Amino acid sequence: MYAVLVLFGLALIIVGVSRARGPYQRYTALKEQDANIARYEQWRGGIRSDGKTGASVAMEILRRQVQIAVAVVIAGFVLVAVGFVIR
Repeated sequence: MYAVLVLFGLALIIVGVSRARGPYQRYTALKEQDANIARYEQWRGGIRSDGKTGASVAMEILRRQVQIAVAVVIAGFVLVAVGFVIR
């Protein structure tokens, strides 16, 4: 029984990490681009709107995808821990 929990936990960890990798990379790239635009607009002296942009909506979606993947990884770690405790 404990081996099944450990193997299933490891599988969840692998799936979670693989699901988080892509959205996290895109999220950080969008965040860097947004920070660059903010620096440029500050340098230029323009006023930046606080309204939602397409990039901010995309960052919210990507952040949520990463949060879900991290929750899957945490569940995997919990299953591995439970498997070792049962043993």
